[in-house]
Amino acid sequence: MQEQTYHIPVLLKESVDGLDIKPDGVYVDVTFGGGGHSREILQRLNEQGRLFSFDQDEDAEQNIEGEHGNSFTFVRSNFRYLKNWMRYYGIEQIDGLLADLGVSSHHFDDETRGFSFRFDAPLDMRMNKRAGITAADVVNTYDERQLADVFYLYGELKNSRQIASTIIKARTAGKITTTQDLLEVVQPFFKREREKKDMAKLFQALRIEVNHEMEALREMLTAATELLKPGGRLSVITYHSLEDRMVKNIIKTGNVEGRRETDFFGRMNAPLNAVNNKPILPDAAEQERNPRSRSAKLRIGEKK
Repeated sequence: MQEQTYHIPVLLKESVDGLDIKPDGVYVDVTFGGGGHSREILQRLNEQGRLFSFDQDEDAEQNIEGEHGNSFTFVRSNFRYLKNWMRYYGIEQIDGLLADLGVSSHHFDDETRGFSFRFDAPLDMRMNKRAGITAADVVNTYDERQLADVFYLYGELKNSRQIASTIIKARTAGKITTTQDLLEVVQPFFKREREKKDMAKLFQALRIEVNHEMEALREMLTAATELLKPGGRLSVITYHSLEDRMVKNIIKTGNVEGRRETDFFGRMNAPLNAVNNKPILPDAAEQERNPRSRSAKLRIGEKK
């Protein structure tokens, strides 16, 4: 598990401590990445304990090291299929689940994947290179309203309609196939002082759409809530407000929309209790050491 070159885990101790690990428990790390969080969990399990780690990216599988016997199982799949895979392995309940929802530094540093505007690369952005549409497909086939919605909902860009309109016009002259093609089209919309932040928001919006991240997160959080044993923990690190809102809502109300559902007596049907009412943030030392952690928030819920 070579996380130092692939990915530096964020809030490592805090997120794993948040699971309140039982040595013989069953745990799931739905975002294996460089293996940092998984390794920390495994160190706290005995021979009876089990860890299932998910990642849909074939690159992540290369970070598995050592022999763990029956303790460790790698699942090469999107975490939205969590419930199906647990059923496949005969697991009815789990003691805890950890998710580090950010994109790994490996993806941003890989010049061939199109996740970063630092490199001129094909507009791909698929976490799973074996399936699905690419960012180029989105940019070249979505109509103006669809594009504007993606940029507004997932990138929170206020000038989303103007950007979408300009992309539609630009692609009539030829397909937009690389990150550089896209940057040349949208650059006039971003003021110099906010250029990098707004570019990052645009690329984030495309990545979320390409990988159906919000739908996958909804399905995973719902499944996790159902799978957790009483006293089981959900420990989730988020990096933008859309993710954080969904995690906060599932802990507070039992659904990602934040709907308050009550029983006959007016008591709220929320299956989790918040362990930390305010999110845990990385300290100054971690933010300095790992700039990617600066937007991270950790929320922990416990099954009632």
